[in-house]
Amino acid sequence: MLRRLHLRHARRPRHHSSAAAADAAAVPLSSPTFSIFGANTGVGKTLVSAGLVASLLAPPSPSTVSYLKPLQTGFPEDSDARFVFDRAPALLRLFPRAGGGATRVVSSNHTLFPSPAVETLPERQDTVVTYGGEGDGERVAVEKTLVCRTMYAWREPVSPHLAAEKEGMPVEDEEVRWVVDRWLADGAKDGDGEVWKVLETAGGVASPAPSGTLQCDLYRSSRLPAVLVGDGRLGGISSTLSAYETLMLRGYDVGSVILEDRGLSNDKFLLSYLRKRVPVHVLPPIPEDPKDDLTDWFSESSSVFSLLKDSLQSFHSRRIQRLNSMQRKSKDLLWWPFTQHDLVPVDSVTVIDSRCGENFSAYKVKDKRIVPQFDACASWWTQGPDSNLQIELARDMGYAAARYGHVMFPENVHEPALRCAELLLCGVGKDWASRVYFSDNGSTAIEIALKMAFRKYACGHGILVDTEKDITSERSIQFKVLALNGSYHGDTLGAMEAQAPSAYTSFLQQPWYSGRGLFLDPPTVYTRNRTTHLSLPPSIWHDQLSSCDTCFSSVTEVFCKTRDTSSAANLYVSYISQQLSQYAMSNSSEHIAALIIEPVIQGAGGMHMIDPLFQRLLIKECKNRKIPVIFDEVFTGFWRLGVESASELLGCLPDISCYAKLMTGGIVPLAATLATEDIFEAFRSDSKLTALLHGHSYTAHPMGCTAAVKAIQWYKDPSTNSNLDLDHMKLKELWDGALVNHLSSLPNVKRVVSLGTLCAIELKAGSDAGYASLHASSLVRKLREEDNIYARPLGNVIYLMCGPCTTRDSCTRQLTKVHRRLQKFN
Repeated sequence: MLRRLHLRHARRPRHHSSAAAADAAAVPLSSPTFSIFGANTGVGKTLVSAGLVASLLAPPSPSTVSYLKPLQTGFPEDSDARFVFDRAPALLRLFPRAGGGATRVVSSNHTLFPSPAVETLPERQDTVVTYGGEGDGERVAVEKTLVCRTMYAWREPVSPHLAAEKEGMPVEDEEVRWVVDRWLADGAKDGDGEVWKVLETAGGVASPAPSGTLQCDLYRSSRLPAVLVGDGRLGGISSTLSAYETLMLRGYDVGSVILEDRGLSNDKFLLSYLRKRVPVHVLPPIPEDPKDDLTDWFSESSSVFSLLKDSLQSFHSRRIQRLNSMQRKSKDLLWWPFTQHDLVPVDSVTVIDSRCGENFSAYKVKDKRIVPQFDACASWWTQGPDSNLQIELARDMGYAAARYGHVMFPENVHEPALRCAELLLCGVGKDWASRVYFSDNGSTAIEIALKMAFRKYACGHGILVDTEKDITSERSIQFKVLALNGSYHGDTLGAMEAQAPSAYTSFLQQPWYSGRGLFLDPPTVYTRNRTTHLSLPPSIWHDQLSSCDTCFSSVTEVFCKTRDTSSAANLYVSYISQQLSQYAMSNSSEHIAALIIEPVIQGAGGMHMIDPLFQRLLIKECKNRKIPVIFDEVFTGFWRLGVESASELLGCLPDISCYAKLMTGGIVPLAATLATEDIFEAFRSDSKLTALLHGHSYTAHPMGCTAAVKAIQWYKDPSTNSNLDLDHMKLKELWDGALVNHLSSLPNVKRVVSLGTLCAIELKAGSDAGYASLHASSLVRKLREEDNIYARPLGNVIYLMCGPCTTRDSCTRQLTKVHRRLQKFN
C-alpha cells in the first residue's frame, strides 16, 4: 500500500494548490480513528500515542493499528513514528493477556517524503515481535499488524513552517490533506479485521503547518475526533482549556483529555471544569532523566492507557449508534419544509455529520462512511464560505455572542450593526441607499419593503396627509403591486400576496391568497445548442422581431445597453404601458403602488433568467409614474450572479432593496431592507403612529451583524477571494463555458442558464414538468449516491450553485460529473 500511495502522490504536481484540490476522500467509520492534539509542545503527545497504540495491540483489541505522523521536524534524529514503532510492540507485556497463546506483532515504519536536507534517509523498518510465550514453541494465537508512517520530514528541529522555508521544501495544505485522505480511505487494506487509526499532529493545537495554517485548521476537513494531551505544568490549566476551546470552536469533537500529573492538581480542576463534557485521564509524572528508557513509567501508566482506549471505544460506539439512528428518528419526529414525506424513503435521508466549506460530510449508514458531498444547492442558496471563511465566521460570532449575547435594537446602537450598515450602504447600496432596516429573514425583509413602498406611494400621490386624522380614517383605496409571473418573494402571508399564483400560493397552501397585484409575463433568456436565445411570451406580440433580436452568441450580449433602442425594446415599452393603462382604467379604487422584481434571475420559480432589457424598461416606466421600485435581492445579492448587486447587471437602481442569505455567509439568519432617503422621509413626523411599526425581537442581532461584516468584506477582498476580478469588480467565470455549451446540446436538456455562481439545467420532461415533477428524481439520486453531489431540484430543473470563493477547478469537477450523468440519463 505504501508503494502505491508513494507512486500515486509522485505523479501529482507538487506544491501547487489546484493540483491537490480534488474531492476529499471518504472517512470509514468502521475504523475508529482519532487525532492526537497537544495543548502545547513538549506535553507528551508521542508518549500518549505509543501507550495508546500498545493498548490497542493487546488482545482482544483490533488486528491492525495504523499510526500516521503527517509532519515531522528534527528528522531523522527525532522521529515520532520510529518511537511508536520501537516502543509500542515492546510494551505489550505490560497489558493483561486475554486467552491462551502468544501474540505476534508485525510492524513496519516508513518515511515517504523527506526534505532534501535530510542527508541520510533511514530505510524502511520491518520487525516481528512475539509476546506471551513461555518458550519459542508456544502457539501464536493472535497476529497483529502495526503500520507507522511519516509523510513529510524536515531536518531542522523547528516549527514546520520554518523548516519548510529553510530547507526549500514547502508543502501546501491541500497536499497534506490529500495524503491524509488517502490514509483515511485505505480502510482495512492494511490488514484483515478491525483497524484503528491514530494521527499525531505537530506541536500544539495552534502551531503552524508548513504553509502557516494552524494545525487545528489544517485537519478540519476530516474532523477526526480528538484526543487532547493536556499540560500538567505550571500554567497548564490555561493552555489546556485554551486548546480545548480552540478545537471546539472549529467543530471538533474531543473524545478524551489526558495529561501528566506534575503534582499541581491540574487534573482535578480540569475534571471539575470539564465534567459531563469529556473524560479526563491522568498519567504519572514523566521522569526527567534523559537516560531513563521509560519502561517503569509505561508500566505504571498501562492502566491509564487501557482506560483511554476503553473511553475512545465507547466514544466511537456512541457516535456510530447516534448516526445509525438518525434516519429513522428524523422520519418519526421531524416535519421538513417543502417535502412530501411519503416520497422520502428512510434510507434516502441524508445524515449530515458536519460541514466544511462547500461540502457536507454525509454519513452513509450502509457503508459506515463519512463522505464529502458538494452542496450543489448551497443550502437553499445561503452558503458562501470556503473553509477558511467558515472558521473566521465561527471565531467572530463566538466573540459577538460572548460580548453581547443579544440586545434590543430600537433607540440603541451597537458596533456590529453600525459597521454592517456602513458596509451595506457603500456596497450593495452604493450611490442610492441611505438607510438600513434590519430584520431576520428574506421574507420579512420583503414585507418591510412593501410597507415602505406603499407609504411612499401614498405620500407621493396625495392619498394620505401626514396627520393622525387622515391615517385613521376609513378609505376604500387598495394598494397592489406590479410583479412578474414566475416570481417568488417568500412564504409569509404578505410576501405571498405580492407574487403571482403558483404552487406556493395555491388553495392547498394558502387559502387566504388573493394575489394582490398585476402580474406581467416576462421574456426569458437561456442557452440551447450553444446559442443564447430570447423567448417571448404569447402576450407580447413579436412577429416583427428578427433573429438578431432573439438569438445571441453569448449571454454577455443580452446585457448590452445598445439593446435599449432595439425592436425588442419598442415591443416591451408598448406591452408595459398597455398593461398599466388597462389596469388603471378598470380599477379606479386600486393603485399599483409598488414594483417588485427579482432582478435578472427568478430563483424558486425555476431558475429563469429574465431579459434584463425588459426589467430595465419596466423600472424606467414605474419611476416615470412615481411607483416605488423594490428589488428582491435575497437570492441575487452579494455576488450570487457574479456582481455584488444585480443592479449592476440591469444598469439601473431601485428605491428599496432586500438582502439576506449570502449576506452572512449563510451561517446565521439576518436580513436587511435598504431604502433611499426619500423613502425614509415618508415616515417622518411628530407622531409615533407614522413611524414604521414593524420589528422583531432579534432585529440586528449582534451575531448576525458580525457575520455579515466578515462575509461582505471577505467576498470583495482579492486576498481572500481569488475569484474576484478587481479591474471589473466582478467574479471571474466559474463554470467552464465549453462544458456549459456541451450540456446545452444534450438531447434531454431543454435549456441552460449559467451566470455567476449559478448553473441551472432544465430537463425535457414533456407533461411531467414544473415544480411537482418527479422527472429528475432518479438523476438526483445518482448524483447524491454515486457522484457525491447533493442536489435538490426545482421539479425538472436541476442546478449547481457554488459560493463566491469556490474555485473554478471545483466547479468544473462538479459540472463534469453532471454532464457525464446526463449523458446516461433517459
